[in-house]
Amino acid sequence: MSTISAYLNFNGNCREAMHFYQLCLGGKLLIQTLAEHPDADKMPKQMKACVLHASLSRKGLLIMGTDMLGDEGLIKGNTISLLLHCESETEIADCYQKLSKGGKQTHPITLSFWGALFGDLTDKFGNQWLLHYPKNKLKTNKYEND
Repeated sequence: MSTISAYLNFNGNCREAMHFYQLCLGGKLLIQTLAEHPDADKMPKQMKACVLHASLSRKGLLIMGTDMLGDEGLIKGNTISLLLHCESETEIADCYQKLSKGGKQTHPITLSFWGALFGDLTDKFGNQWLLHYPKNKLKTNKYEND
């Protein structure tokens, strides 16, 4: 069965928030900045300290976060996304298609630089969804050249 995790969006204070949550809840905290992105040399210097991805995990708890926002900035409706951890290529494609019906496909499913099939969308109710399936579980090379 798939699982869902909270993915929080911040406006430059993701690192501070995630350290706070770690103090409150315990667990292992991992933080990746934009400076670690493969295209970091193409980004403005001031952006390199921004958090691309953070995860706090402890037993069944998983909270993730980022400083990466769209042009609209932080507004009601985009402060949290639901991250769906899928169990197959079929499931990620099926869920993406169904959840985006009547909504907006913001990022089609592609093979990401971090080694996973990934896509995101906003459903017809305005909720944001991130869909994820690890590359090491791929049974086909359908996405290898995307």
